[in-house]
Amino acid sequence: MDTSHDHVFLGTGHSAVERRAWAVIVLCSAMMVLELGGGILFGSLALVADGLHMSTHAMAMVIAALAYTFARKRANDARFSFGTGKLGDLAGFTNAIVLLLIAALIGYEAISRLLAPVTIAFAEAIPIAVLGLLVNIASAWLLSSDPDHHHDHSQRHSHDHDPHHGHDHAHVHHRAHRDNNLRAIFVHVAADAAVSVLAILGLLAGRVLGWVWMDPVMGIVGALVITVWAVGLLRETGRVLLDMTPDAALAARIRTTVETDGDRLSDLHLWRLGPGHLGVILAIDTSEARDGAFYRRLLKRFGDLSHVTIEVSRRAVPRAAP
Repeated sequence: MDTSHDHVFLGTGHSAVERRAWAVIVLCSAMMVLELGGGILFGSLALVADGLHMSTHAMAMVIAALAYTFARKRANDARFSFGTGKLGDLAGFTNAIVLLLIAALIGYEAISRLLAPVTIAFAEAIPIAVLGLLVNIASAWLLSSDPDHHHDHSQRHSHDHDPHHGHDHAHVHHRAHRDNNLRAIFVHVAADAAVSVLAILGLLAGRVLGWVWMDPVMGIVGALVITVWAVGLLRETGRVLLDMTPDAALAARIRTTVETDGDRLSDLHLWRLGPGHLGVILAIDTSEARDGAFYRRLLKRFGDLSHVTIEVSRRAVPRAAP
């Protein structure tokens, strides 16, 4: 059993992302108040929709920032058997649910406005919608320095030189290092930006062409876009929270590595502990004088295996016929 390391499985640049999340909260909260007030005052559903989604954006930021803060402060808490690395996935899952709820609310309001149109003050509403888009761009800029994008790949590449598995290698590395908490924030920012663009289009169509119905229609389109992104986020974070195997190709390569010299891998569990950290439990049957340290050396080529537990059983292992 591997007991030679701590259980801190946080992503690269965890504290830096945490600070940026709190900064964006202030920006989005201010814009939320302006958009909601302007939308109600000027009668624009698309603007109200953007303001409502901005409110969930600010809420999502708070959830994400608190998750980063708690995970950092409790990283060495022994009560968390495998650390606090998956707290970000829990926050991302929660934010995906919030996205679905707000999409449903926007859709409901849009249909209501289609059935009962209201007067829209286009000249006042359009500048606020444009300002909302600028705030989303600023938020994306603040969050753009994703440490995962600048992660030093040299360690992992130095461990695995098999040219036949380059595609699998890159795919596993990407999924293993993805920060789903940060991804949830970006989904909120992207959804806000999309709703802002749709609000602007709807307002312009209403003012220039007289198509007042375009405003609620853009609200419906925005709700559908948010729903699609939210479902994708739910699926990804759910896989992590349920400890699903992060990549079947990696599991197969681990099995091949262990069984190359005739040993048999009788049990294999591979799961994600946090961004850039995977855990693995192996039960190995061997007829050779090999211990856990031997297999640990074999697995060093897989740089993302941060927690390795190995059970070795000495017994006769039937070898394949030549």
